[in-house]
Amino acid sequence: MKVLVVGSGGREHAIIHALAQSPRIEQLYAAPGNAGISQEAVCVPIAANDVAGMVDFAVQQELDLVVVAPEDPLALGMVDALEAAGIRAFGPRRNAAVLEASKIFSKNLMARYGIPTAEYQTFLDMDDAVTYLDGVDKFPVVIKADGLALGKGVIIAHDRQEALQAVTKMMQDQAFGAAGGRIVVEEFLTGPEITVLAFCDGKTLLPMVSSRDHKPVFDGNKGPNTGGMGTIAPNPAYTTEMARECKEKIFLPTVRAMQEEGRPFKGVIYFGLMATPQGVKVIEYNARFGDPETQVVLPLLENDLLDVFEAVVDERLDQVQLQFKPGCAVCVCLASGGYPGSYEKGKPITGIAEAEALSGVQVYHAGTKWEGETLVTNGGRVLGVTAVAGSREEAIAQAYDGVSHIYFEGMQYRADIGR
Repeated sequence: MKVLVVGSGGREHAIIHALAQSPRIEQLYAAPGNAGISQEAVCVPIAANDVAGMVDFAVQQELDLVVVAPEDPLALGMVDALEAAGIRAFGPRRNAAVLEASKIFSKNLMARYGIPTAEYQTFLDMDDAVTYLDGVDKFPVVIKADGLALGKGVIIAHDRQEALQAVTKMMQDQAFGAAGGRIVVEEFLTGPEITVLAFCDGKTLLPMVSSRDHKPVFDGNKGPNTGGMGTIAPNPAYTTEMARECKEKIFLPTVRAMQEEGRPFKGVIYFGLMATPQGVKVIEYNARFGDPETQVVLPLLENDLLDVFEAVVDERLDQVQLQFKPGCAVCVCLASGGYPGSYEKGKPITGIAEAEALSGVQVYHAGTKWEGETLVTNGGRVLGVTAVAGSREEAIAQAYDGVSHIYFEGMQYRADIGR
């Protein structure tokens, strides 16, 4: 088969690395890809959200499957456009991708179908939001941009002043562009955070192994939120009882709700959850594999990933049994100095081969490119160093052993991933 993966980050490298193990794939493409991906697939210079360009390439090459991994092209309807051109595509159609593309849609969906989530209010007008916040007496509150904001459109406001600053930043200063034109203000939940990625073919849902993302940039969960500084799977806080509760009260009701709305979901649903004292609640949905969660979940998956993708596309997921390796996976993200604020690119990277020579270590590229023969940084999050081992302690130790071999100027990372 000839398969194309859309995207250029660590998540896409993890997907491509898993697909590359499939004996059924003859040719693997990535668009636009990155330096690490180019070692496992043919990289094509098409922007991830260039819908027309991606469809033209798929038709010209007579591709058997296109995997649309990032949220932006999903929200733009890339899957719909590919299917209209007769190309099989993995990922939700535009009317289902709205589960992530609009926080207001997803919150209202949960309210309509009784899916547990934080109490919330939605605002289309800044004055209304300010008036509401003037009457709030319980802080912190969480303020979210309605649209897609690269995982950064969520601000925890600890008092009224911070809340007003957040609303101004989103709705007036347009820090997140059109994404912040409408906002959600919701109660602040407490408890362990849990991520569960699940394959869904519109009817059947198969959860993958649980994981835990570490969002803030500094150790001890300090500093601004990022796209994710590291992750661990399985999540030690996610019990068998919790998994049963989530399936009954959250996972299956979400699938049924999307069917009822005439928006059957086919692809991967990312359930961002919190185990509160009142039970597990949904913090957010994503309409695709998480980044960096994919970098720990897929290395534990024993199935041929292509088989699972095809079962989703063909709506026969009920015939699949997911198998995961015992043990643990840990991923530590190496980021450019200054991230998630401004940072420089083009810093030479060394030591990846030495890290990958270690037992159980795989390095996923996120923001990298080739400058001639030299591998250089090309993004905020640069690399994800993943280790798979029999226990959590071993996986943590092996991941940081891998990190110790890698260097680029300004490299920053958290020292407490998995702790």
